[in-house]
Amino acid sequence: MRCSLKVLLIAAALAQTTFGASLLALSKTDRTMAIVDPATLKILGKLPTGPDPHEVIASTDGRTAYVSNYGGGAYNTLAVLDLMAPKALPSVDLGALRGPHGLLFSGGKLWFTAEAAKAIGSYDPGSSKVDLILGTGQDRTHMIYVTSDLRRIVTSNIASATMTVIEKMTNAGGRGPQTDWKETVIPVGRGAEGFDVSPDGKEIWAANAQDGTISVIDFAAKKVVATLNANVQGANRLKFTPDGKLVFVTLINGPEVVVLDTAMRNQRTRIPVGHGAEGLLMQPDGSRAFVSCTPDDYIALVDLKTLQVTGHLDVGKQPDGLAWVQGSPK
Repeated sequence: MRCSLKVLLIAAALAQTTFGASLLALSKTDRTMAIVDPATLKILGKLPTGPDPHEVIASTDGRTAYVSNYGGGAYNTLAVLDLMAPKALPSVDLGALRGPHGLLFSGGKLWFTAEAAKAIGSYDPGSSKVDLILGTGQDRTHMIYVTSDLRRIVTSNIASATMTVIEKMTNAGGRGPQTDWKETVIPVGRGAEGFDVSPDGKEIWAANAQDGTISVIDFAAKKVVATLNANVQGANRLKFTPDGKLVFVTLINGPEVVVLDTAMRNQRTRIPVGHGAEGLLMQPDGSRAFVSCTPDDYIALVDLKTLQVTGHLDVGKQPDGLAWVQGSPK
């Protein structure tokens, strides 16, 4: 299919003075990103992403989406998609920073992991340059979180069975204040990959795919305070609900999404979704979760009140990364 035919954005939607909230969903096989109206669940358009798209994030102003072309370290590009035109823009060549995966947009910059380079970095869209690179020294640095003040970064390191907390430090020097970064490596369970920070910013929960456990980390103290025997072998993603009361965990080879009670720190339920799941996204208003059931070629819609699957969405083969766009003035 020609790329021009993939751009299916409805003309009426483009004519609006505002670009409404949207769901962005990747198809790894099709190498596309779908733009979905969350109210009607209609696909408004698809844009080409480049090879092996895994994660997607939108800029704060809702005008641009970025996609990591992962390839397990074979690729080194970030796809850039103009959501307003809509069209694909020239990709970002990361050079030696191969295997980009986890993405986050904060402080006007795109933050990313580079798994094969054992590093994280930030890309400044204004200057079109990578303006920061920090090595983790850990194997398979995969997912990333950055605090809103840009002073703390968290990564999961799958093969090293660790989490890294990187803190920005300002030290007095002979030529004035000097900025440095301090890294704390926290041992967790084997296969630590999917993680999230609680809405109150106090805890990091990391799902350990090989051990089937969840490590609960005190963010301020930077240490594990609990290990939950959650039976989440093959865990891929972990997300808090917006109110912080529940945690969802997708299982890459399992038929269910595991739901845990954060206060009790035990299992609330398991929701049947298919034959495995990867991407996971909470709708910001707390009404539902989107679960990419990759082997089944659909996204499951889960009601966060009833904890039941209410429908399915087809965005292409092997859906994975998901993101939310709040909307932007045109």
